This record gives sequence, structure tokens and C-alpha cells, in this order.
Amino acid sequence: MLPQGVAYALIAGLPPEYGLYTAIVTPVIAGLFGSSLHLVSGPTAAISIVVLSVVSNVFPPDSSEFIPAVLTLTFLTGLVQLGLGFARLGTLVNFISHTVVIGFTAGAAVLIASSQMKYVLGLPVPTNSSFTQTWTALAQQFGETNFYALMIALATMLSTLLLKRINPRLPTMLFGMIVGSLLCWLIDGGSQGVPLVGSLPDGLPGFAVPDFSIDTINALLPGAVAVAILGLVEAVSIARAIAMRSGQRIDGNQEFIGQGLSNTVASFFSCYAGSGSFTRSGVNYESGAQTPVAAIIAALALVFILLLIPEVTSLLPLPAMAGAILLIAWGLIDSHHIRHILRHNRQESVILLVTFTSTLVIELEFAIYLGVILSLVLYLRRTSRPRLMEVAPRNLAPALDLRSVSRYNLATCPRMKIVRIDGSIFFGATDYIQQSLKDFSAPMGRGDYLLIVCSGINFIDMTGAEMMLQEIARLKAEGVKAKFCALKNTVKDELFASGYWEALGPDDFYSTPEEALAAITHDLNKHHCLICKSCIFSRD
Repeated sequence: MLPQGVAYALIAGLPPEYGLYTAIVTPVIAGLFGSSLHLVSGPTAAISIVVLSVVSNVFPPDSSEFIPAVLTLTFLTGLVQLGLGFARLGTLVNFISHTVVIGFTAGAAVLIASSQMKYVLGLPVPTNSSFTQTWTALAQQFGETNFYALMIALATMLSTLLLKRINPRLPTMLFGMIVGSLLCWLIDGGSQGVPLVGSLPDGLPGFAVPDFSIDTINALLPGAVAVAILGLVEAVSIARAIAMRSGQRIDGNQEFIGQGLSNTVASFFSCYAGSGSFTRSGVNYESGAQTPVAAIIAALALVFILLLIPEVTSLLPLPAMAGAILLIAWGLIDSHHIRHILRHNRQESVILLVTFTSTLVIELEFAIYLGVILSLVLYLRRTSRPRLMEVAPRNLAPALDLRSVSRYNLATCPRMKIVRIDGSIFFGATDYIQQSLKDFSAPMGRGDYLLIVCSGINFIDMTGAEMMLQEIARLKAEGVKAKFCALKNTVKDELFASGYWEALGPDDFYSTPEEALAAITHDLNKHHCLICKSCIFSRD
């Protein structure tokens, strides 16, 4: 908690103590009022970079208004999360695509790494520079790299990775920072232009009042919604991931309330927005924690550090912090799932790439919105185009086996088409279904049958029912008889309750495909069946 608290505060553009304050207050409240036994909340990398992006668009990071605005953003974030929790909207996080989170997190990792390269290379980069501006400035000054700073950053990273390989349960990042600090002391880094973090304030976080001016609230509210959503997605995802291993059941609504209370209260104690931390929660669970008291004890340990040894960071070089942050950023990139998405799913690949790219080129809160909107649009597009497939019997005995005509190259009855609808019939899908049915029925003649298998339909709304009435009337005018089978009872109940069941004609609905085919083949002209070369049904 100590090294990450300091590191994440620097990512957010705040003094180191604000990260430690957040690591003290937030996990206590979230642990007491949340539902997870093992989730450890506090500052996180993704939230930190979004906080910097949102607030720096309103106030410069080096201005006196910046920190009060950060506290305001934290307060608003907590209010949004509390509102969602009290409204029992915990399932909302399920509507945010996992691909969006992966793409955004990967983009945030690149931004975080970019922001720390000025410390790794010891080069001046203007505050609040964009992604392209940062790398342009670094490229122009690359020849002036401070190799003492670079050496300290590399030593921190290598020692951290080495200890993680030996025993990942040890505080590897803390060990790496100690190595970087010792190297800085040995080479007298201060005289070589290597900046230090400096001592922490000796004391606990005091009471602070956010900026509640109307202009500030209006400017920060859209960003607060984005921070709230991202924080809830992080917290609930991590809590559920650990709950799968521990066997605990997570209450999403209660977790919303816990996160909301932690941010709302913490904003009055010099804390910035926090969420669940995967690394700290993982260490907490692996160490044998059984209740949230473990996170509270860890927070109390930080209190003693602030009270007794606030100078613990006085010799900590910023390049060592930057090296640790680079490792954090690398850990945020889910390379396994990114490769899988890019190889196997074109639609999810589009969502991933758009979210990742937008994270680098536009404001982070809008990158989140863009990814969520794109994933919802593509989802609606997919659901608005349900699959309509012509099927035919592959086997008649011992049971009727209807399969795709094109996939299995099956013979079909010249006097009947069997079409299966896989998808719900709702207002967004009616045009597509109606056009598809017209295409299927176009070559059919008078006296033919169109049997629609409804086993894949989960619901039919009023627009869908009206479309079905229109299609039945159209087919009837063309001399084609429409029949239906295998409609789920729940869908039938909804049609009955809405008054459409009688209008659709209950006599044209059959419980099973076998029952429907028996009735249709009985009505077919026997002369046609005798001379038919397909013979997919019994001549009896």
C-alpha cells in the first residue's frame, strides 16, 4: 500500500501524501460498508490517470484550485455511486463490455507509462502535455538523457522483477524502490540532477472542504460520472474474481454503496477518488485474510508510518518511482485477452481498437463513453438482425431432427418451407425479420406452407406482434399458409396478456414441430406427394 499510494498520487498529479491518505481512509469505509470480504480499495492506476485528465481540463495541475477540484470530483463520484447503489442498479456494470474495459485499461497504461518517461530519462516535459506532445518533447531532447536517472529506474525495475520471480508474495515493489534509493545514494544522485520525492507531512489527513461552487460542479460532473462508472466496474469485477476463488457471493448493490460512501467521506479528508485494487486485493486474499479487518489493519499500519517515520520517502528518487509505475502500467495490459480478441472476433476487435485509440487521443472520460456507446451500438445491431435459417428434417426417427439446409445439404419439400427464428422479435428487429420472411416466401406458390419454428424466440413485443399480423395477412393474400410451432409458454403468456394471441390465430400454432408437420403433410395434395422426388416425409 505504501509504494502504490505514493506512485498513484504522482500519476494523478498530486503530492505523494494524497495517495497515502486515500490508501488509509478509503479501504476502511469501503471494507465496512461493501459486500466483499477481501476487496481492498484505495488509489488505483486507471482511476488516477482519469482524475488527472478530468481535473486538468478545468484547472492546471500546478494551480491552487487543482487539489480542491480533485476533492470535489471525489465527492461527486461518491454521490453518483451512492445513487446507483440506493437505486439498486448494481447490474448496470454488466452492460459495460469487458472489451471496453480491456481497451481503456491498455490505453491508460500507455498514457501512464508515457507520463513517467520524463522521470526515467531525466528530461523536462511541460505539465499536462498530451500523449503526442509528451513523446514529441522526449524525442527532441533524447540526446540530453540523464543516464543516472535511467540507471536508477532500470535498477528498480530489474530488482522488482527479480524478487517477483523468486517469491511473488513478497512486497516486490517496495524492495525495488529500496534498491533504487540505495543506488541513488551510492552515486550521489542529488548532485547529478536526480529529483527526490521528499519527506511526507508528519500527521494524519486533516479535514478538507471540496470546492462546491456551481461552476466547478458543472465542469466536473460529466467526468465524475465516468470516474464513478470506471471505479464501480473495477471494484465489482475484482470482487467477483476473488469471490470465485473464495466461494463468497457478492452483492453488487451493496458494493456500489460501499464504494460510494468511501469516496464521499474520503473527499473531506484530503483523499482522491479510489476503487478496488487487484494487486492489493490479491495479496490480501493470498495472505489468508478472512474479513475486511485485514484491510483496516493495513490502513492503520500506514497511519503509524505517517506518524512515526514520515521521512521514509525523503531519499526516494523520482526515477525509482517512475520505474515502479512502468511495471504497474505493464501489468495493466491484458495481453492474453487482447491477442484472443484480435484473432477471433472482428466486432470485439473494433471495440477494443476504438476504445484504445480514443484513450490516447481524446479526453479519458469521453473515451470511456465512446467505448461503452460503441459496444452497445454493435450489440443492438447484432440483436436487431436475428438469424433466420431454413431447416429440414435430417432424421425422422427415432425423433425429428431439424437442421440447417445449407450446412447439411438437406432436401426440402417443394410445397413447404421450414424457417427457424433464433432471436427475439422486438421493435429493433422487425424490419430485418419482415424482409427475411419476404425473401423466404418469394418463390412459394399458392397452396404452399411456411412453417416458422419459434423455439429460439425469447420474447415478442407489441411492434413484433403487429409485424407478425402483417406477415400473416401478406402470406394469406399470396395464397401461402403460415403456421407456427414450438413457441415458448412464457412468450405465449405475454401475447395472451397483450391481447395479440387471439388475433394471431391460436389454431395456427402447434406445440411441437412433429405436431405441425403431421397436420401440414395431412393437408398437402396427395398427388403431389406421390410424384415428389424429394420424399423427405413418409408417404403414409
